[in-house]
Amino acid sequence: MSEQVEPGFVRVRLDLSYDGRDFSGWAKQRQGQRTVQGEIEDALRTVTRSRETYELTVAGRTDSGVHARGQVAHVDLPEGVWAEHRDKLVRRLAGRLPHDVRVWKAEEAPAGFNARFAAIWRRYAYRVTDHPGGVDPLLRGHVLWHDWTLDLDAMNTAAEALLGEHDFAAYCKRREGATTIRTLQELRWERRPDGILEATVKADAFCHNMVRSLVGAMLFVGDGHRPPDWPGKVLAAGVRDSAVHVVRPHGLTLEEVGYPADELLAARSVEARNKRTLPGVSSGAAGCC
Repeated sequence: MSEQVEPGFVRVRLDLSYDGRDFSGWAKQRQGQRTVQGEIEDALRTVTRSRETYELTVAGRTDSGVHARGQVAHVDLPEGVWAEHRDKLVRRLAGRLPHDVRVWKAEEAPAGFNARFAAIWRRYAYRVTDHPGGVDPLLRGHVLWHDWTLDLDAMNTAAEALLGEHDFAAYCKRREGATTIRTLQELRWERRPDGILEATVKADAFCHNMVRSLVGAMLFVGDGHRPPDWPGKVLAAGVRDSAVHVVRPHGLTLEEVGYPADELLAARSVEARNKRTLPGVSSGAAGCC
């Protein structure tokens, strides 16, 4: 995970997207399930005619079924391999990768770049329809059907209490040694002209199941099962509430990842590794994504 690239290697930034329906998430798994990381690493090994696998580091490890439009990863390649393939790498990967994952750019990264730790925010979208007829069949893999009419204003009111830096333990699946303190920078809903409700969720980082749990809580407000102040009260309580449902993954898409100016990349990576605490609260070790 170091910002220091080994001598003789070049760090390459990859910008990519994928349809998550047929993937068991981003990260490679011991059981050999199909994953985005596995497909790209296999393709890289094939098109560069390499014997070894060059491991990817990603900005956000998406769960099974979650999509990405603006995912970012990096890989360290030997200088000779990069020199030979850099100009045709994207085209060669397009010919080798399956159709549900694409690499759009492959460029030498600036000094200090780390796809995961240098990121200053990630922006997700979650899409829902409350149309009584259900989801457009052409969108069924990317939009959740909620069989209750949703109150957009109530959901946005509920979202306001969740903004800022908090311990989101009530909305996260805990992981050993990981902090659940995050800064939620943006959370808002809008109804698109086609009637689909779209949540924009932006934070410096997310813990496991955080976005889908927040969406589940706000849907409960939108359909009238809970008042607008309920999600904020759940957050303040700091414990999982059985009424907060983790919504299905297919409505979620990682839209964009933000990075600071090149000269600030290394400092940001150091900052992101620091333990995070709130006043009067101790946190576990960093490491959650």
